[in-house]
Amino acid sequence: MRRSSFFTRVIVIGVLMHIFVGWRLIPEWPVQPFVKALAVLWLISSCVLIPLGVLARRFERQPLGDRIAWVGLLAMGYFSSLLVFTLLREVTIASIFVLDVLQPGTASLDHWGVVTAVAVPALALLSTAIGFANARRRAKVVTVEVPVADLPAALAGLTIVQISDIHVGPTIKKQYVEAIVAEVNRLAPDLVAITGDIVDGSVAQLAEHTRPLSGIRARYGAYLVTGNHEYYSGADEWVAEFRRLGLKVLLNEHVVIQHDDTRFVVAGVTDYSTGHLSGIHRSDPAGALKNAPPEAHVKVLLAHQPRTALAAANLGYTLQLSGHTHGGQFFPWNFFVRLQQPFTAGLARIGDLWIYTSRGTGYWGPPKRLAAPSEITCVRLVPANSMSLSRVA
Repeated sequence: MRRSSFFTRVIVIGVLMHIFVGWRLIPEWPVQPFVKALAVLWLISSCVLIPLGVLARRFERQPLGDRIAWVGLLAMGYFSSLLVFTLLREVTIASIFVLDVLQPGTASLDHWGVVTAVAVPALALLSTAIGFANARRRAKVVTVEVPVADLPAALAGLTIVQISDIHVGPTIKKQYVEAIVAEVNRLAPDLVAITGDIVDGSVAQLAEHTRPLSGIRARYGAYLVTGNHEYYSGADEWVAEFRRLGLKVLLNEHVVIQHDDTRFVVAGVTDYSTGHLSGIHRSDPAGALKNAPPEAHVKVLLAHQPRTALAAANLGYTLQLSGHTHGGQFFPWNFFVRLQQPFTAGLARIGDLWIYTSRGTGYWGPPKRLAAPSEITCVRLVPANSMSLSRVA
């Protein structure tokens, strides 16, 4: 009942936003009435298509559900830009009005009202097209060097390739995943870290499309932790499926890996938002490190959400690899991420703990990325006297 009420409120807010956009733009357009009528019809359709697109993965007829998802999520992406540009237009018009009051005749409010009303949908369409191209291309490789104090010589240059937030679902399918796996294998890493939100849908719907993950190759294997979206999609079933694919799922536990003449620890926790759950699915960074060998100088924590670092900072971990934020994915959501998470993207530090937050390897919701490119991250451990850097390969 509570979830239904929340969704109803979201729909009502969405409808009001559509009314606002239509009210502020359409009357200003210098076009025939039938064109304005078509615009009104599109806004009404958008109010219906967007919630349908979000709910489409629940449809039993999945080919139909995928098509509805594509249409609805594209509409969501376009309307989000339309709303943002409409709000920016309001600021512009207000500024022109003030300028005209202070210096009469400097600017024509009527002229700029028409020009900006026409420009807004054009700019929204352009940004949506660019964002679509950015989202649908294979993620680029970002190389990050992490300086570690007193790093054992044997571990200098150790490489961990991180992929995160693929969101296999209505618009991300097998071919998209195959391209990611091929690039990961090209990097020939020592270890692969998969930091959650791999899927948006059930095992029955998506097992075929996650199968390419079984082809990941790394010297010490591929390790995975759950994200919040696994819990929306049947976490227990997905954990079993990931293990069937040969991925090593870490549920508040660790493994000790022998590397030449030294050892290092890889630990993993369940998603931060499962704190209300009991047993193995309640995130526990301290428990994940229990009985780890004290002589293992490097301890890597895989945690879907960056805010896990606040609990892990004083536990002896060297590096935390996270995702979840998508780097904001597209404007203006990058500004809202910091309301929930301590980090949006990139390398940061709390005390002795390094945290790297991936922008994600896929996308969620609208197939759209602006100023927050997807990434396959190649993390390389280096001695602390080396320079830390990030670059696109």
